[in-house]
Amino acid sequence: MQQIFGELLEVNHLVWVIIAIIIVLSIIGFILSSGKDQDSPSVLTTKKLVYGGMCISIAFILSYIRLYKMPQGGSITLASMFPVILYSMVFGPIAGIITGVAYGFLQLIQDAWVLNWAQLFLDYPLAFGFLGLSGLAPNFLKNLKVRTCLAVSIALFGRGLMHFLSGAIFFADYAPEGQSPIMYSLVYNASYIIPELIITLILSVLLISTPIYMTLKKHAVK
Repeated sequence: MQQIFGELLEVNHLVWVIIAIIIVLSIIGFILSSGKDQDSPSVLTTKKLVYGGMCISIAFILSYIRLYKMPQGGSITLASMFPVILYSMVFGPIAGIITGVAYGFLQLIQDAWVLNWAQLFLDYPLAFGFLGLSGLAPNFLKNLKVRTCLAVSIALFGRGLMHFLSGAIFFADYAPEGQSPIMYSLVYNASYIIPELIITLILSVLLISTPIYMTLKKHAVK
């Protein structure tokens, strides 16, 4: 347990400064919007930015709680993507994609594994931007747990697909002799995406059973 949470103590000071700035700006935005007409477009936009900043901060901190770290990038975390998924479910896919892309760029600070600009684009902004597609989970699904499971599955599948393409194209040299790059990338990325999916599904269902979703939606949107 100490080893799992130990990386939090080793986080670069720059990371904490960035997180602190995001949180402070979010608090300021929340204060400024609280005294205005809650149904005005400007306040709704401010709320998107405020809640987006908070969700990115929480997700980024959770991403340092790693159960297992892969040698060429990727890790199994404590459902670090769920805050962005929850945000996308409340505010929709467009706001979710923008938030996911911002979160993806922050991941570059953590421990980037970059070969070239195209691989960087696939593995970071595009892969994490796909988390926003969880907002496509239809609202007509009355069972919130079912909708949450669908949202999490969409998000993890989208992210996993981008990592799979990146691995097959740019990490082919890491494939063992005699194994195709496609199979290597599929096995490599599935080895952490599937456990991450299972952990996120379990924790998200538990969290969605609390008032967290309805409270966020009530205060965040009209």
